[in-house]
Amino acid sequence: MRKVIGMGETILDIVFRNQQPTAAVPGGSSFNCIISTARAGIPTLFVGETGNDDVGHCIADFLSANHVDASYLRLCDDQKSAVSLAFLDENNDAHYTFYKSKPSAKPHPKLPDVAKDDVLLFGSFYAIAPENRWQTKPFIQQAAESGAILYYDVNFRSSHLHELPLLWDAIHENFMMSTVVRGSADDFEIMYGERNPEEVYRKHVARYCPLFICTLGGDGIALCTPENTWYFDVPRVETVSTIGAGDNFNAGFIYGLFSEGIGREDLRSLPFEKWERLIDCGKRFAANVCASINNSIDIDFGKSLSLGRL
Repeated sequence: MRKVIGMGETILDIVFRNQQPTAAVPGGSSFNCIISTARAGIPTLFVGETGNDDVGHCIADFLSANHVDASYLRLCDDQKSAVSLAFLDENNDAHYTFYKSKPSAKPHPKLPDVAKDDVLLFGSFYAIAPENRWQTKPFIQQAAESGAILYYDVNFRSSHLHELPLLWDAIHENFMMSTVVRGSADDFEIMYGERNPEEVYRKHVARYCPLFICTLGGDGIALCTPENTWYFDVPRVETVSTIGAGDNFNAGFIYGLFSEGIGREDLRSLPFEKWERLIDCGKRFAANVCASINNSIDIDFGKSLSLGRL
Protein backbone atom coordinates (compact mmCIF):
# COMPACT_ATOMS: atom_id res chain seq x y z
CA MET A 1 0.00 0.00 0.00
CA ARG A 2 1.26 3.48 -0.85
CA LYS A 3 2.10 5.81 2.00
CA VAL A 4 3.00 9.41 2.71
CA ILE A 5 6.22 10.26 4.53
CA GLY A 6 6.54 13.70 6.07
CA MET A 7 9.98 14.95 7.04
CA GLY A 8 10.47 18.21 8.87
CA GLU A 9 10.55 20.23 12.02
CA THR A 10 8.18 19.90 14.95
CA ILE A 11 7.02 22.85 16.98
CA LEU A 12 4.38 23.87 19.51
CA ASP A 13 2.43 26.85 18.14
CA ILE A 14 1.10 29.14 20.86
CA VAL A 15 -1.51 31.31 19.16
CA PHE A 16 -2.21 34.87 20.31
CA ARG A 17 -5.24 36.99 19.47
CA ASN A 18 -5.44 40.56 20.80
CA GLN A 19 -2.15 39.91 22.61
CA GLN A 20 -3.66 37.03 24.62
CA PRO A 21 -2.86 33.31 24.16
CA THR A 22 -5.88 31.41 22.84
CA ALA A 23 -4.52 28.00 21.82
CA ALA A 24 -1.46 25.76 21.91
CA VAL A 25 -1.29 23.35 18.96
CA PRO A 26 1.48 20.93 17.87
CA GLY A 27 2.69 21.90 14.43
CA GLY A 28 5.39 22.35 11.82
CA SER A 29 4.89 22.59 8.07
CA SER A 30 5.29 18.91 7.15
CA PHE A 31 3.80 17.93 10.50
CA ASN A 32 0.54 19.80 9.81
CA CYS A 33 0.26 18.19 6.39
CA ILE A 34 0.86 14.71 7.75
CA ILE A 35 -1.82 15.09 10.43
CA SER A 36 -4.33 16.09 7.75
CA THR A 37 -3.45 13.27 5.34
CA ALA A 38 -3.77 10.78 8.22
CA ARG A 39 -7.17 12.22 9.17
CA ALA A 40 -8.19 11.73 5.53
CA GLY A 41 -7.43 8.02 5.83
CA ILE A 42 -4.03 7.82 4.10
CA PRO A 43 -1.24 5.69 5.64
CA THR A 44 1.32 8.15 6.97
CA LEU A 45 4.52 8.37 8.97
CA PHE A 46 6.64 11.24 10.19
CA VAL A 47 10.44 11.61 10.25
CA GLY A 48 11.82 14.27 12.54
CA GLU A 49 13.05 15.09 15.99
CA THR A 50 12.04 16.98 19.09
CA GLY A 51 13.24 17.36 22.64
CA ASN A 52 12.83 14.67 25.24
CA ASP A 53 10.69 16.99 27.35
CA ASP A 54 7.02 17.72 28.05
CA VAL A 55 6.49 19.47 24.70
CA GLY A 56 8.23 16.65 22.82
CA HIS A 57 6.06 14.01 24.48
CA CYS A 58 2.97 16.08 23.67
CA ILE A 59 4.01 16.13 19.99
CA ALA A 60 4.70 12.39 19.89
CA ASP A 61 1.36 11.62 21.55
CA PHE A 62 -0.45 13.92 19.09
CA LEU A 63 1.02 12.00 16.12
CA SER A 64 -0.03 8.65 17.57
CA ALA A 65 -3.49 9.90 18.49
CA ASN A 66 -3.99 10.90 14.84
CA HIS A 67 -2.88 7.49 13.51
CA VAL A 68 0.50 8.68 12.24
CA ASP A 69 3.37 6.23 12.61
CA ALA A 70 5.57 8.07 15.13
CA SER A 71 8.30 5.44 15.37
CA TYR A 72 10.62 7.63 13.24
CA LEU A 73 10.27 10.67 15.51
CA ARG A 74 13.21 10.73 17.87
CA LEU A 75 13.17 12.41 21.26
CA CYS A 76 16.57 14.02 21.81
CA ASP A 77 18.14 14.63 25.21
CA ASP A 78 20.58 17.15 23.71
CA GLN A 79 17.99 19.68 22.49
CA LYS A 80 14.87 21.47 23.67
CA SER A 81 11.58 21.22 21.79
CA ALA A 82 10.82 24.20 19.55
CA VAL A 83 8.08 26.71 20.36
CA SER A 84 6.59 29.47 18.22
CA LEU A 85 4.45 32.44 19.19
CA ALA A 86 1.91 33.08 16.42
CA PHE A 87 0.25 36.51 16.62
CA LEU A 88 -2.94 36.87 14.58
CA ASP A 89 -3.55 40.34 13.10
CA GLU A 90 -6.88 41.97 12.21
CA ASN A 91 -7.06 39.82 9.04
CA ASN A 92 -6.27 36.65 11.03
CA ASP A 93 -2.92 36.34 9.29
CA ALA A 94 -0.17 35.04 11.56
CA HIS A 95 3.17 36.66 12.35
CA TYR A 96 5.65 34.41 14.11
CA THR A 97 8.43 34.51 16.67
CA PHE A 98 10.37 31.24 16.90
CA TYR A 99 12.32 29.73 19.78
CA LYS A 100 14.46 26.84 18.55
CA SER A 101 17.62 25.02 19.46
CA LYS A 102 20.02 23.52 16.91
CA PRO A 103 19.19 20.06 15.51
CA SER A 104 20.82 17.10 17.18
CA ALA A 105 24.28 16.33 15.81
CA LYS A 106 23.71 12.61 16.29
CA PRO A 107 22.72 10.52 13.24
CA HIS A 108 19.11 9.45 13.00
CA PRO A 109 19.01 5.86 14.27
CA LYS A 110 16.18 4.70 12.01
CA LEU A 111 14.75 5.87 8.67
CA PRO A 112 11.81 4.34 6.79
CA ASP A 113 11.93 2.41 3.55
CA VAL A 114 10.57 4.38 0.58
CA ALA A 115 8.77 2.58 -2.25
CA LYS A 116 7.76 3.51 -5.78
CA ASP A 117 4.90 6.05 -5.86
CA ASP A 118 5.08 6.76 -2.14
CA VAL A 119 5.00 10.50 -1.46
CA LEU A 120 7.83 12.20 0.42
CA LEU A 121 6.83 15.65 1.63
CA PHE A 122 9.74 17.83 2.76
CA GLY A 123 10.60 21.49 2.96
CA SER A 124 11.05 24.59 5.11
CA PHE A 125 14.39 25.38 6.72
CA TYR A 126 14.63 21.79 7.97
CA ALA A 127 15.31 20.57 4.41
CA ILE A 128 18.16 23.02 3.76
CA ALA A 129 19.66 23.68 7.21
CA PRO A 130 23.44 23.17 7.08
CA GLU A 131 23.34 21.56 10.54
CA ASN A 132 21.34 18.55 9.34
CA ARG A 133 21.80 18.61 5.56
CA TRP A 134 24.22 15.70 5.88
CA GLN A 135 21.26 13.60 7.04
CA THR A 136 18.37 15.01 5.02
CA LYS A 137 20.02 15.04 1.58
CA PRO A 138 20.85 11.29 1.42
CA PHE A 139 17.31 10.39 2.48
CA ILE A 140 15.80 12.67 -0.18
CA GLN A 141 18.14 11.14 -2.77
CA GLN A 142 17.15 7.64 -1.70
CA ALA A 143 13.46 8.51 -2.09
CA ALA A 144 14.07 9.91 -5.58
CA GLU A 145 15.97 6.80 -6.62
CA SER A 146 13.15 4.60 -5.28
CA GLY A 147 10.63 6.17 -7.68
CA ALA A 148 8.70 8.09 -5.03
CA ILE A 149 6.90 11.38 -5.67
CA LEU A 150 8.96 14.12 -4.03
CA TYR A 151 6.85 17.13 -3.03
CA TYR A 152 9.01 20.07 -1.96
CA ASP A 153 7.33 22.91 -0.08
CA VAL A 154 9.85 25.79 -0.11
CA ASN A 155 8.26 27.71 2.82
CA PHE A 156 11.18 30.15 3.14
CA ARG A 157 10.97 32.63 6.04
CA SER A 158 12.41 36.15 6.06
CA SER A 159 14.24 35.28 9.30
CA HIS A 160 16.66 33.22 7.19
CA LEU A 161 17.22 35.85 4.50
CA HIS A 162 20.68 36.71 5.83
CA GLU A 163 21.69 33.04 5.36
CA LEU A 164 20.40 32.76 1.79
CA PRO A 165 23.81 32.93 0.04
CA LEU A 166 24.86 29.82 1.98
CA LEU A 167 21.58 28.00 1.23
CA TRP A 168 21.25 28.30 -2.56
CA ASP A 169 23.07 25.02 -3.28
CA ALA A 170 20.74 23.06 -0.99
CA ILE A 171 17.65 24.80 -2.40
CA HIS A 172 18.66 24.04 -5.99
CA GLU A 173 19.53 20.43 -5.12
CA ASN A 174 16.07 20.06 -3.63
CA PHE A 175 14.51 21.58 -6.76
CA MET A 176 16.46 19.11 -8.90
CA MET A 177 15.41 16.03 -6.90
CA SER A 178 11.75 17.06 -6.66
CA THR A 179 8.78 15.90 -8.69
CA VAL A 180 6.71 18.95 -7.70
CA VAL A 181 7.93 22.25 -6.23
CA ARG A 182 5.37 24.32 -4.31
CA GLY A 183 5.81 27.71 -2.70
CA SER A 184 3.93 30.90 -1.97
CA ALA A 185 4.40 34.21 -3.72
CA ASP A 186 5.67 35.51 -0.36
CA ASP A 187 8.42 32.85 -0.36
CA PHE A 188 9.66 33.88 -3.78
CA GLU A 189 9.47 37.58 -3.07
CA ILE A 190 11.82 37.00 -0.13
CA MET A 191 14.14 34.74 -2.13
CA TYR A 192 14.13 36.35 -5.58
CA GLY A 193 12.49 39.74 -5.14
CA GLU A 194 9.59 38.85 -7.44
CA ARG A 195 6.09 37.40 -7.04
CA ASN A 196 5.03 36.65 -10.61
CA PRO A 197 4.69 32.83 -10.80
CA GLU A 198 5.54 32.61 -14.49
CA GLU A 199 8.71 34.66 -14.04
CA VAL A 200 9.75 32.65 -10.97
CA TYR A 201 9.18 29.42 -12.90
CA ARG A 202 10.96 30.55 -16.06
CA LYS A 203 13.98 32.11 -14.34
CA HIS A 204 14.47 29.97 -11.26
CA VAL A 205 12.59 26.65 -11.19
CA ALA A 206 12.01 25.21 -14.67
CA ARG A 207 15.65 24.31 -15.29
CA TYR A 208 15.55 22.06 -12.23
CA CYS A 209 11.95 20.84 -11.87
CA PRO A 210 9.24 20.88 -14.58
CA LEU A 211 6.20 21.01 -12.25
CA PHE A 212 5.66 24.15 -10.17
CA ILE A 213 2.76 25.36 -8.00
CA CYS A 214 2.66 28.90 -6.63
CA THR A 215 -0.02 29.87 -4.13
CA LEU A 216 -1.03 33.53 -4.15
CA GLY A 217 -3.17 33.78 -1.03
CA GLY A 218 -6.58 35.19 -1.84
CA ASP A 219 -5.47 35.91 -5.41
CA GLY A 220 -5.47 32.28 -6.45
CA ILE A 221 -3.10 29.50 -7.42
CA ALA A 222 -0.77 29.17 -10.42
CA LEU A 223 0.30 25.84 -11.91
CA CYS A 224 3.26 25.94 -14.30
CA THR A 225 4.30 23.03 -16.53
CA PRO A 226 6.57 22.96 -19.60
CA GLU A 227 3.48 23.15 -21.81
CA ASN A 228 1.15 25.57 -20.00
CA THR A 229 0.49 27.89 -17.09
CA TRP A 230 -2.95 27.74 -15.51
CA TYR A 231 -4.51 29.98 -12.87
CA PHE A 232 -7.17 28.86 -10.42
CA ASP A 233 -9.42 30.99 -8.23
CA VAL A 234 -9.76 30.26 -4.53
CA PRO A 235 -13.05 30.35 -2.62
CA ARG A 236 -13.80 33.19 -0.24
CA VAL A 237 -14.13 31.82 3.27
CA GLU A 238 -14.67 33.36 6.69
CA THR A 239 -11.13 33.05 8.02
CA VAL A 240 -10.46 32.29 11.66
CA SER A 241 -6.72 31.75 11.14
CA THR A 242 -4.40 31.33 8.15
CA ILE A 243 -1.98 29.15 10.13
CA GLY A 244 -1.47 25.93 8.20
CA ALA A 245 -3.27 27.07 5.03
CA GLY A 246 -0.35 26.26 2.73
CA ASP A 247 0.47 23.07 4.62
CA ASN A 248 -3.08 21.85 4.13
CA PHE A 249 -3.12 22.78 0.47
CA ASN A 250 -0.21 20.33 0.28
CA ALA A 251 -2.22 17.72 2.19
CA GLY A 252 -5.20 18.11 -0.12
CA PHE A 253 -3.03 17.86 -3.23
CA ILE A 254 -1.43 14.67 -1.89
CA TYR A 255 -4.87 13.32 -0.97
CA GLY A 256 -5.84 13.95 -4.60
CA LEU A 257 -2.84 11.94 -5.83
CA PHE A 258 -4.04 8.97 -3.80
CA SER A 259 -7.76 9.30 -4.52
CA GLU A 260 -7.09 9.62 -8.28
CA GLY A 261 -4.50 6.82 -8.28
CA ILE A 262 -1.82 9.09 -9.76
CA GLY A 263 1.78 7.85 -9.65
CA ARG A 264 5.04 9.60 -10.42
CA GLU A 265 5.12 8.66 -14.10
CA ASP A 266 1.52 9.80 -14.56
CA LEU A 267 2.45 13.36 -13.58
CA ARG A 268 4.60 13.74 -16.69
CA SER A 269 1.55 13.82 -18.98
CA LEU A 270 -1.38 14.60 -16.72
CA PRO A 271 -4.39 16.16 -18.50
CA PHE A 272 -5.79 19.48 -17.30
CA GLU A 273 -8.88 17.83 -15.82
CA LYS A 274 -6.72 15.78 -13.46
CA TRP A 275 -4.64 18.82 -12.45
CA GLU A 276 -7.86 20.68 -11.78
CA ARG A 277 -9.05 17.95 -9.42
CA LEU A 278 -5.72 17.91 -7.56
CA ILE A 279 -5.77 21.69 -7.12
CA ASP A 280 -9.42 21.54 -6.03
CA CYS A 281 -8.54 19.01 -3.32
CA GLY A 282 -5.82 21.36 -2.10
CA LYS A 283 -8.26 24.27 -1.98
CA ARG A 284 -10.82 22.27 -0.01
CA PHE A 285 -8.30 21.25 2.63
CA ALA A 286 -6.92 24.80 2.94
CA ALA A 287 -10.42 26.29 3.25
CA ASN A 288 -11.30 23.84 6.01
CA VAL A 289 -8.26 24.68 8.12
CA CYS A 290 -8.74 28.44 7.67
CA ALA A 291 -12.15 28.08 9.31
CA SER A 292 -10.65 27.01 12.66
CA ILE A 293 -7.81 27.78 15.05
CA ASN A 294 -6.27 24.37 14.34
CA ASN A 295 -3.26 23.61 12.14
CA SER A 296 -4.86 20.68 10.29
CA ILE A 297 -8.24 19.68 8.88
CA ASP A 298 -10.89 18.83 11.42
CA ILE A 299 -11.60 15.19 12.17
CA ASP A 300 -15.17 15.21 10.84
CA PHE A 301 -14.02 16.66 7.50
CA GLY A 302 -11.42 13.90 7.25
CA LYS A 303 -14.01 11.23 7.98
CA SER A 304 -16.28 12.63 5.26
CA LEU A 305 -13.72 11.96 2.54
CA SER A 306 -13.84 8.85 0.36
CA LEU A 307 -10.56 7.59 -1.05
CA GLY A 308 -12.07 5.73 -3.99
CA ARG A 309 -9.28 3.59 -5.48
CA LEU A 310 -6.93 3.76 -2.48
